[in-house]
Parts: sequence; C-alpha cells; structure tokens
Amino acid sequence: MQKATSPQQFKELIIKNLSLIKSDKTNYIEYRNTKDPKSYIRLYQKENFYEFGLANYHIPQDFQIHFESNEQLLRLGILFDGITSFEIEENPNNAFYPSSFIVLENNIKGIQYWKKGEYYKGAEITIYPAYLKELAKRHMLFQPEQFLMLNHTYHHLPSGILPTIHQLLRLDKEQKLNLFYLESAILNIIGSIIETSISNTQNAFHPQIDYGNVRIGKKHTLHFSKHDYQIIQDVHDYLLHHYVQPPTIEAISKQFLINPQKLKAGFSFYFQLTISQFITLQKMHTAVTLLCTTEKSIQEIAQEVGYAHTANFTRRFQATYHCTPLKYRYREKRKLRNTDII
Repeated sequence: MQKATSPQQFKELIIKNLSLIKSDKTNYIEYRNTKDPKSYIRLYQKENFYEFGLANYHIPQDFQIHFESNEQLLRLGILFDGITSFEIEENPNNAFYPSSFIVLENNIKGIQYWKKGEYYKGAEITIYPAYLKELAKRHMLFQPEQFLMLNHTYHHLPSGILPTIHQLLRLDKEQKLNLFYLESAILNIIGSIIETSISNTQNAFHPQIDYGNVRIGKKHTLHFSKHDYQIIQDVHDYLLHHYVQPPTIEAISKQFLINPQKLKAGFSFYFQLTISQFITLQKMHTAVTLLCTTEKSIQEIAQEVGYAHTANFTRRFQATYHCTPLKYRYREKRKLRNTDII
C-alpha cells in the first residue's frame, strides 16, 4: 500500500497515480494528463505557508493511499463533484460528498480510496503550520483550536468565505490570480472565521460535535448519543444530495428510523440551522455558484435549485444575500473588472 507521512507526500502520490505531468506557469504550477487534457490539478502556493488548489480530473485506475500526518493544517473549500471515500481513525464518517467544508486537522491517520472512472472537481485552500503561527503572531485572537474542533469537518462556511472562494475561482479563470490576491483572500477568510465566532456567544462551530442534551421548552430535555449524532450526520449527508426536491421531515424520520422531534432538535443543535434553513442554504450556495460561473438565466437557475417560480427564488435569494440574483451577478462581475485596474 502506498503511504504518505506528510501532506506533500500525499499530494505527490495523487499526482503520480493520476499520471499528471508538471508544468511551471507564471503564477502557478499545473499538472496535466497528456492522454486526458481536461484532467488537471493547478496550484497557487507560497511553499510551506499556504496554497490554493483547483482539481478537475477523471481517475484512470483504482488506488489507495495510507496517510499519517502530525502537522496541524487548516483546510477549506468546495467539492463541486465527486465522492471522496476514506477511513479515518476515530471518525464515524467514511465518505465526503459535494459541499463546502472547513476542517482543522492534526495528528490524523487513515486511508483514502480512488476508484477508476470516477470524476472529481473541487477547489481547496490549505494553510500550513508556519503560516498559522505567523497569523497567531499578527492577531492574538487567532488560535484555530479556539474556533474549530480538531479533525471535525464542518459543512457550513461563515457567510464571508464563500464569495471569497468564488472570487479566487474567477481570477483563476481570467488568468489574473497571483499570490497577492491569494494572501488577501486568506486573510479575509481568517477574519470571517474570527468574526463569526466572536459574534456568537456560543461558538458557532463547537456545538456541532457535542453529543449531550438539548432542552425542549422549559421542562423537557432530549438526550443524544453518538449513535444519534451519526444518524443525524447521515441525514445531513443525504440532504446534500436531495435538497432540490427534499422529502418531508416525516419521510426522512421513517427512512432513518429516528423520532421527528429528535431529528429536528438534534439537527439544529449540531449544525446551528434548522433542516429547512439548511436546505435553503444549499439551494442558495448552488445558485451563487451558477450565477458566478455560468451565463444561465435567473429562471434557469431558479428551476435548477428547485424553485418552480422565479419570483419565489428571487425573494429567498434577496433575503439571504440582501440583493437580487441579477445584482449579485453584476456586482461580482464588476469586482472582477476592477481587478484589471489594480
């Protein structure tokens, strides 16, 4: 079995198994498969400090990598397509599905699997220990473990992060991204994490991993076990794939064999969102991606994320982002044009 004892070795083994050839560009390093030109990994990086990676590839063969790392890493991004299968010690999950994510890793061990013919597309920022220490020196409030539980993947990014990632994607597409823009984006992301946590008297991230008790009303308390958490996590992952036309709470409860009240209360407790809010957020995240990366009409986007009536979609979008979808698209395009002036 192939083994990686550092993030760099892990990355090198992936590149080797995908048969990608390295090419140095002005602002980034690109790896492409000569037999499959559409498959690539593109890295913008300040070595040993941080990197922004974009991946778009088909897997040519089955392979697996055993990984073990003692480094503390902050990783966040978006998996647009594909399923990541893995086994991680002391982690009940074994697959990662398309969604946004943020995770603070430290002392992790496990195995990751790739299957021939599968497709993967994603964007990820990785911040390494040297830069985490530098950030801590710059801002005494920034101690990552105060905001994020170690080795727990969160799927709800603070509101300021998603637009920042999309801006990086646009700059890359226009071949305008450089390390100055990247570091600025990373600092903006760190600011969003700090702001989100400080503005919430109960850290917005930590309740997601508490298996304890939830008070319902003044007298009733629901008790949650690790098994309850796993079921609710399974419901969360299920809804990541079925948010366009989601089933009812009752149907979900029957499918996953959990009491509806416990499902609703536990979901809100662990993820700081009701199921309805979570579904809406997934719709809005997808809508933002389509607005920023395609020329589809507002009506087409509304239908693609599950709204039969464009007016209903527009009202929900405006309630979420405080502007109409059209204004959001124009604003983001204007930001991109302004980068030509800087």
